[in-house]
Amino acid sequence: MIIRRACEQDMEGIGRLLCQVLTVHHNGRPDLFKADVKKYTDDELRDIIQDDARPVFVAVDEASRVLGYAFCMSKQFPDDNILTDIRTLYIDDLCVDDACRRQHVGRQLYEYVIGFAKEQGCYNLTLNVWECNPDAKRFYEKCGLVPQKTGMEKIL
Repeated sequence: MIIRRACEQDMEGIGRLLCQVLTVHHNGRPDLFKADVKKYTDDELRDIIQDDARPVFVAVDEASRVLGYAFCMSKQFPDDNILTDIRTLYIDDLCVDDACRRQHVGRQLYEYVIGFAKEQGCYNLTLNVWECNPDAKRFYEKCGLVPQKTGMEKIL
């Protein structure tokens, strides 16, 4: 397995995994997430892949089949009124193909992203995890992440 920056040739594989993520979220929260759509159009995905401020990393096998991905964003708030000027790498989305789960693909992707964040001089790495996705929550806890804040809701 190789982990590297995503390129246009990875778009089909990334799209397949985006559908898997959507299914998990739709099944957990059909009131919020639509069924049978992708998070990004092909044009949006192409733009993201080419954007250095939003790096996407893929884990691929020897045939260049996408086994997993991590969509990231660099965040910083210079001269903010209340926030310190730290650099954060935010993982917007991390997914491993259903067929490759429990083979440490996710852990290796996560460790790769940690290394990238350190190289970029980031202070921390953050992400959000939906309560309706307990497998993801357990995975992130095993990776050593701890809650930073909790989003709460009341459905009216």
